[in-house]
Amino acid sequence: QVQLVESGGGLVQAGGSLRLSCAASGRTFSTYGMAWFRQAPGKERTFVARISRVSLTTYADSVKGRFTISKDNAKNTVDLQMNSLKPEDTAVYYCAARGGDVGSYQYWGRGTQVTVSS
Repeated sequence: QVQLVESGGGLVQAGGSLRLSCAASGRTFSTYGMAWFRQAPGKERTFVARISRVSLTTYADSVKGRFTISKDNAKNTVDLQMNSLKPEDTAVYYCAARGGDVGSYQYWGRGTQVTVSS
């Protein structure tokens, strides 16, 4: 069982930056594939970025070049650095984990709100 807690959301102007962090419980953090998803008002939850057990990263086209996902196995954390933010990045951001690097994400945090003003 993994518990995930996100932090770092807030209100920022367009063009600004925010860094989200996800703290995970458990002693087997390094064996999990981690990801960030987001859900904008009235829309479905969508993939943002993921990082594999060996730190290979993948990004949605909409955030490529602006967002960076990273993890620290010693601290059991996964971060999302978001630069050049746009109003369309406004959403609740969720951290997710899965055993290994394939399949669905079994564990989810409660989310953190990111609001980008124009």
